[in-house]
Amino acid sequence: MSVREKTIIFWSFVGVLLIIGMIWLKPILLPFVAGAVIAYLLNPIADRLEKLGLSRFFATLLILIIFTVLIVLLLVTALPFLVRETRDLAVALPQHMENFREFVGHYYKSLFGKELTDIEFGFEDAMRRFADSSSLKLGAFLRHLWDGSLALVNMISLFVITPVVSFYLLLDWNKLVERVDNLLPRDHLGVLRGLAHKIDRTLNGFMRGQLTVCFILACIYSIGLMLVGLKHGFLIGVIAGALSFMPYIGSAIGLVLSLGMGVAQFWPDWVSILMVFGVFVTGQLIEGNFLQPKIIGDQVNLHPVWLIFALFVFGYLMGFVGLLVAVPLAATIGVLVRFGIENYLDSDVYRGKK
Repeated sequence: MSVREKTIIFWSFVGVLLIIGMIWLKPILLPFVAGAVIAYLLNPIADRLEKLGLSRFFATLLILIIFTVLIVLLLVTALPFLVRETRDLAVALPQHMENFREFVGHYYKSLFGKELTDIEFGFEDAMRRFADSSSLKLGAFLRHLWDGSLALVNMISLFVITPVVSFYLLLDWNKLVERVDNLLPRDHLGVLRGLAHKIDRTLNGFMRGQLTVCFILACIYSIGLMLVGLKHGFLIGVIAGALSFMPYIGSAIGLVLSLGMGVAQFWPDWVSILMVFGVFVTGQLIEGNFLQPKIIGDQVNLHPVWLIFALFVFGYLMGFVGLLVAVPLAATIGVLVRFGIENYLDSDVYRGKK
């Protein structure tokens, strides 16, 4: 067996063990993964402050204090409004559904010349079953949350342990990278450093860029929907902006929610409904022509289908922790696959022996 084959087998074995370990330990990983993500995102700021003359300790402390204050201010200002919007939406949902049913019934009668009686009864029955089922599931979830001490510990640790993990990882980030670099096999040092640089560039471009894009889109959608007078427009805009992390799917879900609410609220005022649609068209135009090219750029090399697949797979296997690690793992696997394809195309297996 050649050295290359032994190397491939070794690192494949390490990768499999890592994935199995993450799945096995997923109930306690959330604060550590969240802390690592925060440290990675904030590390460039710490490096810049170090270049300006601050020590790493004070740079890390200053960054985390400012970051924590911003998060607390965001929660204090936006969270109560979101909670109120959610509560009001839950109260008004039956009336919205009734308005939407009348909208469907009106056009059903104009097309087929008869009332929507059979479907209406089925619709009402389905909505009643949905409400009953939702109440039961909500009660079961609350009981599970109360009884599940591990879930409660995870929730507390997310707010207590995550800042501590973020602080120490951000403080020693460059040292940790140096230690990992010292462990790399010397014969393949240049190749491995090149792969690590590509992975870091991909993550830099996507994670920091996409978070910025999601925030801007959430502002555009929320402000736009509130300006056109859509009830619960702020809540729907925030949801649409947050889900924009998933290409196409997030925008589609936001568009369906807003149009459904617009029809329920404004029909038969088609001008207002079209204005709701125009908010999302404007957001997509701004994202496609300005935000994506200027903020993320074309160096990411993460295909939308591959990213969506990774989010679903890791989310299914590991829950919320999987969603946090999906992008880094997808970027890493993507870089390794492209590297493997490049080597395959340059090998005798592909070109044949001369």
